[in-house]
Amino acid sequence: MREILGMRRRLRFGRKKGPAHLDAALQCATEWHWPVLPGVGLKATKSTKTAKAAKTSRAAKTGRAKTGRVAGGPGEEVPACACPDPDCVVPGAHPFDPGLLAATTDPRMVRWWWTNRPDAPVLLATGVRAPCAVSLPAVAAARALAVLDRRGLRLGPVVATSTRWSLLVAPYSLERLGELLYAKDCVPSSLRFHGDGGYLVLPPSETGTGRVRWERPPEPGALWLPDVEVVVDALVEASAATPDGGSRLRY
Repeated sequence: MREILGMRRRLRFGRKKGPAHLDAALQCATEWHWPVLPGVGLKATKSTKTAKAAKTSRAAKTGRAKTGRVAGGPGEEVPACACPDPDCVVPGAHPFDPGLLAATTDPRMVRWWWTNRPDAPVLLATGVRAPCAVSLPAVAAARALAVLDRRGLRLGPVVATSTRWSLLVAPYSLERLGELLYAKDCVPSSLRFHGDGGYLVLPPSETGTGRVRWERPPEPGALWLPDVEVVVDALVEASAATPDGGSRLRY
């Protein structure tokens, strides 16, 4: 009897959990009612970097936190986008097949997608009734969040990669966003707005710049999203004041 109980205990506590990407996609779709779809993901490819380039990028091999990816030497395997474009600027972090319009909250479809591709990035289709987002370089974002915290403003979830952070906000229209930005003297090109027809990569996805994580995870219970008006001033000011080189299209 003792052996049977021990076996049951081992089975109960040793049972593997479901894949993290599937769990995250189901939480988005069923608990928060966010339409999601799988991203294109990454594939391993041989590095074609020359010996000269390998020598000059020695710091990149030990500085993953700066670039978010490690460039291998000649012949070494490095992550690349699984799409057909060899020069993809957002490797692994965009829709491909299915396209963005296929985003859904249907748990059956979500399970089918991530059962067939368990490591596929989780993409949120932003806008309409789903959250929108404002993204900016990581250094500027950290500065902006500190300013907003000092002002006592309540923020929503914040998604982070090694290069950029994205603040989730309540849905906004292009007309509303245009009015806000028109009133600014200058809007840095490093700011990006993910509204209707856009998308955002969610944790725990892996992209060409590394793993996506929650800098500020969603609060338990009712999901809070601030209006874009609440955060846009601080984000514009922080981006303009930070020479981060964040105008490159990197995630």
